[in-house]
Amino acid sequence: MSRQIPRLVVAGVASGVGKTTVTVAIARALRARGLRVALFKCGPDYLDPTYHARAIAGASHNLDGWMMGRDAVLSTFAEEAAGADVAILEGVMGLFDGASPAGEEGSTAEIAKWLEAPVVLVADASGMARSLAALVHGFATFDPGLRLAGVVCNQVGSRGHLDLLRQAQRSPPVLGGLPRDEAQRFPERHLGLRTADEAALPEERLDHWGARAEEWIGLDALLEIARGAPALPSPSVPPPPVRAAVSGEARADVHGARPRAARIGVAFDEAFHFYYADNLRRLEAAGAELVRFSPLRDARLPDVDALYLGGGYPEVHAERLAENAAMRAEIRAFAGGGGPIYAECGGLMVLTEAIRTLDGRAHPMVGLIPAEAVMCERLQALGYVEVETQARTILGQAGLRFRGHQFRYSELRPVSPAPATSSPPLPIEHAYSVRRRRGGQVAREGYWTRSVLASYVHAHWASNPLVPEGLVASAAAYRKERAR
Repeated sequence: MSRQIPRLVVAGVASGVGKTTVTVAIARALRARGLRVALFKCGPDYLDPTYHARAIAGASHNLDGWMMGRDAVLSTFAEEAAGADVAILEGVMGLFDGASPAGEEGSTAEIAKWLEAPVVLVADASGMARSLAALVHGFATFDPGLRLAGVVCNQVGSRGHLDLLRQAQRSPPVLGGLPRDEAQRFPERHLGLRTADEAALPEERLDHWGARAEEWIGLDALLEIARGAPALPSPSVPPPPVRAAVSGEARADVHGARPRAARIGVAFDEAFHFYYADNLRRLEAAGAELVRFSPLRDARLPDVDALYLGGGYPEVHAERLAENAAMRAEIRAFAGGGGPIYAECGGLMVLTEAIRTLDGRAHPMVGLIPAEAVMCERLQALGYVEVETQARTILGQAGLRFRGHQFRYSELRPVSPAPATSSPPLPIEHAYSVRRRRGGQVAREGYWTRSVLASYVHAHWASNPLVPEGLVASAAAYRKERAR
């Protein structure tokens, strides 16, 4: 059944033109009007959604054409936008940039066409007037399958500058812009924007940009564009049902009919918070209750049947992680007792013998993987990958394929001599064959023991729903084993 969901895509002419600032400002302004706003991020990015979440005091969801596919994109969007007055999708890179320079796969344009959503183009207009018309003409005519409905100019110098831009670009119209304001810029870090915690993004800054959008952008015209979107076609495969939010309490399923099959501890704090909301939803749909814990602050693990250690910034908090010897011992003991642990990127790093930061200091970690995670000045991996498991793991049988991406500044290096630990590390094998989307190179990865699976790959499980089901099954099996 089709659904009428007011929606639009905020796309950029390139990376770095201010898509996140524009999206957050518009969302904050609309929320101040009392509207319910649903926010989405195109592509694999974990950081921009944290800004979205702060802007609307709710979750933001990733939509990635290459990792998820059309049906999962449509079903996730329809599920999470239901009941919203308007849904806004922030694009990735430039409008037509994606997994390939020769096609639209993985691009903002691809998802805008799947969603049949009008596009509002963001351009950095500093030092520009009539040239804006030439730039917009190219974007508006490049793909007839897209509807470019308006333009928002960022880095505007003055009201007079904005008037010049409106005179130069008449159709599609300039809906407004945001003035240059260096004092209120969002802070950055080596992986892009900083995570939007209170320190990086106080409420006053969010309110500032919301007020700027109300003053400088034609929000009524923008809402009219969103409400003019056609009915959204239904996907052929429905999304998994949402059961319970991540919490610290045991829950029954949504109807209260039965307890969960297993409890999975999700590392969540300043060091670990890179998770796709859709992945967590799929774990819940498979019967898991998700319980947050903090490797930075907690001394004990919660009573759980598996651990999910996501990505984040463990290198920034390496000293505090090293000081929490009790938690490191808890995680090591959990693995030693056969407890399933699934770790991605930052989670992998904390399972090594040590994280060596850029100052050369080695901070001791859990010690399950006989290597150091060494931070580097330059990016070590970036891009989409496809994984095929080479053996049976806690995710399920051999031969499972799923998609993900890598974005990291660290690499694993052998430890010699091995640092002293309370017991020798478990034997490690490589469970993954990882093929890069660009170039096709294949490498062995996925550091695997009998109950631990750790990788630099950030996976999106919409590419294979059997993966979260396999992890929950492993957790449930461990639960039964402990009960004997």
